Amino acid sequence: MFAIVGAAGNVGYSTSSALRWAGVPVRAILRDRTKAARLSDIGCEIATADLQDAASLAKAIGDADAVQIIIPVLPRAKDPADELRRSIESLFEALAQARPKQVLAISDYGAHVADDIGMPSMFRSLEARLAQLQTQLLVLRSAEHMHNWGRVIPMAVASGILPTLQDPVDMAQPTISAHDLGLIAADLLLRPESGKDLEVIHAEGPHRYSANDVAAAVSQLSGRVARARAVPRSQWQETLERTIPASLANLLIKANDAKNEGGLVEIEPNASEVRYGTTSLIDALRPLVLPV
Repeated sequence: MFAIVGAAGNVGYSTSSALRWAGVPVRAILRDRTKAARLSDIGCEIATADLQDAASLAKAIGDADAVQIIIPVLPRAKDPADELRRSIESLFEALAQARPKQVLAISDYGAHVADDIGMPSMFRSLEARLAQLQTQLLVLRSAEHMHNWGRVIPMAVASGILPTLQDPVDMAQPTISAHDLGLIAADLLLRPESGKDLEVIHAEGPHRYSANDVAAAVSQLSGRVARARAVPRSQWQETLERTIPASLANLLIKANDAKNEGGLVEIEPNASEVRYGTTSLIDALRPLVLPV
């Protein structure tokens, strides 16, 4: 049995679908049962649990041999950073109770960096906590998801300006489609056990892309010219806090400072394995620009 925590999300659903296609049993663990229909349709067993209720989460995991976890960022929470910390601790407690043979944790590029670089550092904390479990741990560090550009695509189509914190706008950075990440996770779960207590694997798309590349893809898909424009560093805090709480803004600011510096939000030096997805940027953005 493979238990997928957050199976209704982009990554979780992709993993669940691939596992079901391979013919193995999947338990989809959801916070909101109203999102269960498409998972039931592909043959998943459904369980519900709140990520911050360790007892209910342990019960939902039950007798699963392997568990995939992903920590959601809740931008509408009063303090998203604190919510992340609480989720990490709750997940640890639940997994310690359930004691699955294997845990696959979705992490972040840059989680190996000791300095505080915002969001990747939260995942560094996740990795450190899960390493205390008495189980085989697979850490799948992900490049930034391509669909994150969906937040600013409507503005780019309407105004011709794609605002970005990436500076310079021609610097290519690692990114991956959520669908590909889920497929890679499923493949790792299905492969024979390595016998290692801890494995760290990185995943990114077939190519690296810059903000200019994103603007070019939006232009091609929409038929309207869009150009990338870096938001001045002095305006980041004010710009972000228009839509998200300060604690989340601070995590993103530190992460983007590290990305723009280069070499930090990256594959860890001497990494043993890197997986590459196949979805191009334009194909990942297509449903965001041209929704069905």
